[in-house]
Amino acid sequence: MESHQSEIEKEIIKMVNRETRAWDTQDTELLLSIFHKDMVWPWPRTAQSHDPIEWVIEWGKYDHKRWKNLWQELFDNYRLVHNHRIIQRIAISREGDGTFAVVDIDTLWVDEEGNEKHWKGRVCKVYSKIGDEWKLIMHTGVLDYSILK
Repeated sequence: MESHQSEIEKEIIKMVNRETRAWDTQDTELLLSIFHKDMVWPWPRTAQSHDPIEWVIEWGKYDHKRWKNLWQELFDNYRLVHNHRIIQRIAISREGDGTFAVVDIDTLWVDEEGNEKHWKGRVCKVYSKIGDEWKLIMHTGVLDYSILK
């Protein structure tokens, strides 16, 4: 079982790295390739909105064309300053068909006028095994847990 888990961990690390590469290269097709067709992505209103009662779902369920256009709009209007990601934990279901990765991120985007989009904090990426590949089925928005320490 342990070697099976370590193989799954390696696959999930590859998924997180693939997503990171998509952000770094602003490759919308690479980014969209990781999403499950039923993906949803709730976002806290702020990085301090730990209570999900305050969260929103701005984009609805995954739709390739809509999500591609929305991510492309970000890439067209913002320059990536940095994108740091550190995997803190990977948890795997007993059955080996579900997993999540806890990742600390620090991603800074700046537009031509100096306006920033700064994603800094912790996220949880939930993956489901579909056939012989992993797909991201749910992702939390960025939360700052340093205030809870």
